[in-house]
This record gives sequence, C-alpha cells and structure tokens, in this order.
Amino acid sequence: MYYRRSGAQVKPSGCRTLAQANKTQLKSLVDSGRPPGLIGYRGKLPAGWVSLGPREEYAKLERSPVMKPVDDQPVWSIICFVVPGEFRGQGVAHALLAGAIAYARKHGARLIEAYPVDKPERANNDSMWFGAKSMYDKAGFMEVARRKPHRPVMRLKLG
Repeated sequence: MYYRRSGAQVKPSGCRTLAQANKTQLKSLVDSGRPPGLIGYRGKLPAGWVSLGPREEYAKLERSPVMKPVDDQPVWSIICFVVPGEFRGQGVAHALLAGAIAYARKHGARLIEAYPVDKPERANNDSMWFGAKSMYDKAGFMEVARRKPHRPVMRLKLG
C-alpha cells in the first residue's frame, strides 16, 4: 500500500495500527474488483507476490525523483515483488513477471513500466523488492530513463 498513497499516512477509523490499516485498504481494493497484484503459488503454497496496476493507482510515483513520469503515455507500473526466502533462487520472480505481463496485456495495457535495481554486484535482498534490471532485460523491457545511477526506468511495449 506504500506506493498507492502519497503524503501523511492516515489510519481509517477502526484501525489501531498502520499494518491493520494497510490490510483493510488492500482488502477494499480486492473487494472492489481491482486486484492490487498477483500471487504465485508452488502447489498450494503462496510462493510470491507482485504489485502491479495502472500507474495512476500509485500516488507516490508522481513525487518520486526516480519513478516520476517519463512522459504522458498511459502505463501500467510494476512496483514490487515479495518472494519468501525458501522460494528465492527458483525463478519465482521471473514467473511472477511473466504473469504480470500477461495480466496487464489481458486488461488492456499497452505499456508496462518498472523501476528495478541495477548494480554490478549482488544486491542485498532487502533492496530487491523492485526486481533486478537483468530480469527485465530478459523479459524484453528497454531502459527509457535513469535518474539515479543504480535505478533505471524500464518499459515493455505490448502488442
């Protein structure tokens, strides 16, 4: 929910913690018919999550020095991945990215944008929720901007 809001975080009435407010707001998105992302499974176990949707659903991107709009084209944004430790190194994030591309295409997206990490050395897992640039390269994304040395803006045109 972090990137879906901009400014001060206000807890809805009835929520005692910000975590509880996040869960409540996430459930509201799901209940409204606008899934906030996709869950990947290994058998019956959830093995990962990817957050994606039309850029305008992510208010924080407007003010971000790295992720601000490149132009005025309508894009879908891939914001983050969560892959639990026991599933890392098994291609889960790649599978989630493929699923995100297919889902966005099915729902009318013409451009998908992402904001990965690009470092020559292996990055700390705590900073990799945006995904690695190499993963997007393999999926056909092209770099369209770079506002910080290790943070490109990548795009994929959907046919």
